[in-house]
Formats: sequence, structure tokens, C-alpha cells
Amino acid sequence: MSKILVFGAAGTAGSRITAEALNRGHEVVAAVRHPDSATVDSRAEVVKGDALDADSVRELAADVDAVVIAIGTMTSSPWADAARTVTETVAGLDNDPYIVHMGGGASLLGPDGKRIVDSDGFPEAFMLPARGQTEALDWYLANATGLGVRWTFVSPPPVDFKPGERTGSYRTSLDTPVVDDEGASRISYEDFAVALVDEIESPKFVGRRFTVGY
Repeated sequence: MSKILVFGAAGTAGSRITAEALNRGHEVVAAVRHPDSATVDSRAEVVKGDALDADSVRELAADVDAVVIAIGTMTSSPWADAARTVTETVAGLDNDPYIVHMGGGASLLGPDGKRIVDSDGFPEAFMLPARGQTEALDWYLANATGLGVRWTFVSPPPVDFKPGERTGSYRTSLDTPVVDDEGASRISYEDFAVALVDEIESPKFVGRRFTVGY
């Protein structure tokens, strides 16, 4: 059994990651900014925490096996700051927790070899989070390994990613979307959580990004 710290545990993805980990018998510390109003699985230890606050990260991550960053917002771009804050703080801890960052799908490579966020016609409405998550990935690639931390960045499909069924099945790829026989790249939040917790239990992608799909 592992002890897992989840930043963003009350969110759409974070809540499913929390539930998946708890269902497997792991201990989960659910870090949210407003514990009194957040809806979090009652089996988790709910605490006030902020991935952008180094003191908060230091206190909460000091005795865990993994730190999951599953924060999400459409009105600002905190992901690169969270990546930097968590990584630099964890680098100073003795317990060496595995940083697992839930990233974005727009940083994946399209058929033309360019990142999807850089493709013609990328929707302006999604540009802010897409750029923010891409900046976070670039920060990890440039800095995290050199700081001596274990990290990975998990990208969902670029478009078809929504709540649904937990099948327990998925496939992985590195920098290009996983595509099914019909040419679609998709996965449910529930199966994304399966893949993420699988990676915590049996790390295969330390020091690099990977993506999942059916």
C-alpha cells in the first residue's frame, strides 16, 4: 500500500484518481484549497493544500510515496508554476516521492509532427490551458530530471476525454495520441485514473511523458 498525495482531489479527474487509489487499498491525502466546501471521498484524509505554495507542498509531501498534480482551471494558467513549485520542493525531501502530473492532450504531436496546440485552427477557447500544460511539460523536460526527482507527465487524449465507464483497459503511447480502429483517440476519466494509479504502483514512464487511450 502506498500513501498518495493528490492536489486537486475534488476535481473531475482528481476525484476519480482519489477513488481509484482508495479502491485499491492505498492511503490518499486529498489536498484541496477549501476543505470545508469541497466534495471529497470520505475515505480520504482531506487537508488544505495548494500545489503553488512551497510550504504547503513541503508539509504534505514529506511522508508520501507519490504526489499527483491534478489541478484544473480555465481562467488562469497555473500548471507550469505548480510543476516548478512541487518539483523544486520535492527535490529537497528525503522520501523521494514520485511526481505524477496530469497534463493536457494538446501537447501531443499531430500527424504533421507538430504539437496539436500549434496546429492551424486550434480553438482559441482552449488555448490558455493548452499552452499552460505544454509549458508545464517543457519545464519538466528541461529541469526535473536534473533536480534528481522522479516524475512523469500523463496526457489524456486531445479531445474525447469525459466521464464514463471504468473498463480497466487502455493502451499507452509516448508523444502521439492512442488511436482506436475507428481513428478516434478517447478514454474515460475513470480509465485514465486506472492508468495513472497503475503508473504509481508499477512505474514505467519515469522521466518522460506518456499518454493513454483505448
